Amino acid sequence: MLRDCLCPCFGSQSSGDTRPDLDPVLLVSGIGGSILHSKKKLFGIEFETRVWVRILFSDMEFKKKLWSLYNPKTGYTESLDEDVEILVPDDDYGLYAIDILDPSLVIKLLHFSEVYHFHDMIDMLVGCGYKKGTSLFGYGYDFRQSNRINQLVDGLKVKLETAYKASGGRKVTIISHSMGGLLVMCFMSLHNEVFSKYVNKWITIACPFQGAPGCINDALLTGLQFIEGFEAYFFVSRWTMHQLLVECPSVYEMLPNPYFSWKMQPQINVWRGHTEDGETSVKLESYSPIESISLFKEALRHNELDYGGNTIALPFNFSILNWAAGTRKLINNAKLPSGGQYLLV
Repeated sequence: MLRDCLCPCFGSQSSGDTRPDLDPVLLVSGIGGSILHSKKKLFGIEFETRVWVRILFSDMEFKKKLWSLYNPKTGYTESLDEDVEILVPDDDYGLYAIDILDPSLVIKLLHFSEVYHFHDMIDMLVGCGYKKGTSLFGYGYDFRQSNRINQLVDGLKVKLETAYKASGGRKVTIISHSMGGLLVMCFMSLHNEVFSKYVNKWITIACPFQGAPGCINDALLTGLQFIEGFEAYFFVSRWTMHQLLVECPSVYEMLPNPYFSWKMQPQINVWRGHTEDGETSVKLESYSPIESISLFKEALRHNELDYGGNTIALPFNFSILNWAAGTRKLINNAKLPSGGQYLLV
């Protein structure tokens, strides 16, 4: 379907050919879908290190550079090491950061499978005649942050303006994956006139507009495992990822919308032990989206991590929950401009 929408003459173009009549395409990644680098100054020299995605020393670098705490005064989640700045590389017109997420030689030497979301689509579009920097662009971002934070929204505005001007004033087709759709939705709600000016088509792939109950409930309770099998032993552990996600506004913004008319209401089912009159039994308890908040509070009340010899408490964060409620309001109030073409797949 995507190929038919974007490559009407697919098969007639040889690799490397370009077509001046193609509207520019901007690819927007989802959670975990952007390469992240850390920048730190030591002895007056700036060192830049890949922290996501990497294989060797991945867990160690992740803990040192990406573990964060949410700052309710700014709305940003900030690295525990205050001297560390998290960056998204903008090489290859933004495509490098969302193509193969770990393109290092280590992957090839260890015969690991490459981790990516947009690689095949980028290859397909180039084969259709799209040209990087003229009609094909990418937008990667710090996916720890809120989808309505200035850093992300302003960056998307700049990328849309760049694509529009580079193509000679042609309106942009956005293709967003997963959480990237929420970022675009927040942008559209905050800057509807700008969206209307630069965007003609918007294609969303697996976007959790009303939340992602299964994934996010699990993420807040136990973390996320991005890689399965023996390769997981070389990657960031589920527990390490969990300690990051508890302080990520983007995760709270994908909690299920409790006011949506679900065909089947999302629930968390938990087997819990009960003791009565000296006898222990196990019962299955169910929690709705609103009731699950009390479960998160209880499950995370003793959650903590050790960083630099200091113990840091990481309970369920109600400040982030309140911020996420504001994001949900933005999403619920967003309106698609008239005259455009929009496809949900």
